[in-house]
Amino acid sequence: MKLRRLQKALRLDLMTLGSLSEVFREPSLRRSEHSMDVVEVIHSLTSLYERLEEERGVLINIPLCVDMCLNWLLNVYDCSRNGKVRVLSFKTGLVCLCSSDVQEKYKYLFKQVSGPGGQTDQRHLSMLLHEAIQIPRQLGEVAAFGGSNVEPSVRSCLRMAPGKPAIELSDFVEWMSLEPQSVVWLPVLHRVAVAESAKHQAKCSVCKQCPIKGFRYRLGLSPSASL
Repeated sequence: MKLRRLQKALRLDLMTLGSLSEVFREPSLRRSEHSMDVVEVIHSLTSLYERLEEERGVLINIPLCVDMCLNWLLNVYDCSRNGKVRVLSFKTGLVCLCSSDVQEKYKYLFKQVSGPGGQTDQRHLSMLLHEAIQIPRQLGEVAAFGGSNVEPSVRSCLRMAPGKPAIELSDFVEWMSLEPQSVVWLPVLHRVAVAESAKHQAKCSVCKQCPIKGFRYRLGLSPSASL
């Protein structure tokens, strides 16, 4: 729920992976291990929000969105405020919170750390999962997802290709589809978004509203299967 609130506040719930990909094609954003300074981040974010406003036909307070998204990215990936964010960090944060299909996100993120042969090794996989876990960490929820140490997740993922030093895209997508603890927050975020528009042909026991739209639950109990 924290992630969903953040996603909406930054207007990333309106942004598609296709729009992100267009901006990510800039030469300065092609090398995942390259570091961006604040000016470069602001430039890229401004391009993203201008494209979003044009594509969606909605009025967006671009300076405010850029400022909020910049501060969020720095809080997640530059805690010491050195004014630098890696391209991989920048892409991971935005891709995870955009509105596209979760499977497409898995594929895009994997390609950011894969080599010419379409495979990624332990080191690069560890980099990707480390970037991803920083998102719930910044919200104070990292303990629920196994802590900040991603090495157990890396080893678990590599077991999808026994005896091999690297994994392919299909191995990674299959592993992510199992919803391992360190990244389960990402598919759950998508289910939360879908549940918001679900309608239940039932009456609320408190306010008597019928049908119930969004989450359906009883006080003191967990949300129902609407997730």
